[in-house]
Amino acid sequence: MVYVCRREHFNAAHRLYNPAWSKEKNEEVFGICSNEYYHGHNFELIVTVKGTPQADTGCVIDLKKLSKLIREEIIEKLDHRNINLEVDFMQGKIPSCEVLIIEIWNILAPKISGVAYDKQAQLHCIQLFETKNNFVEYYG
Repeated sequence: MVYVCRREHFNAAHRLYNPAWSKEKNEEVFGICSNEYYHGHNFELIVTVKGTPQADTGCVIDLKKLSKLIREEIIEKLDHRNINLEVDFMQGKIPSCEVLIIEIWNILAPKISGVAYDKQAQLHCIQLFETKNNFVEYYG
């Protein structure tokens, strides 16, 4: 099994806020991340696909097609956006990195075999860096 990774970047704003709670409760739980005027990050997204290199290409997946898929399905929807207000797949959800990475997985996972040389290739892992020190990983 070979693990192929693609790194992409996007900038976005969000606010961690539970509308069922008071302002005070949100500030207690989320601190400054509950700022009513939002805050932003320079996110880094790493998508890892696992599969077997194919005899005719020597590759698991076409990285240009993987990049295009990630950009069209994820980056274009998130980059320079307010995740709370403008991102369709995050509506009604608290836009924590944990929730965001699950939603990204749900979008990408069923589409990987369509851009892979190995038609058995699968999404293996996604990493989402909110800062250089804070990131989440998801394996489906």
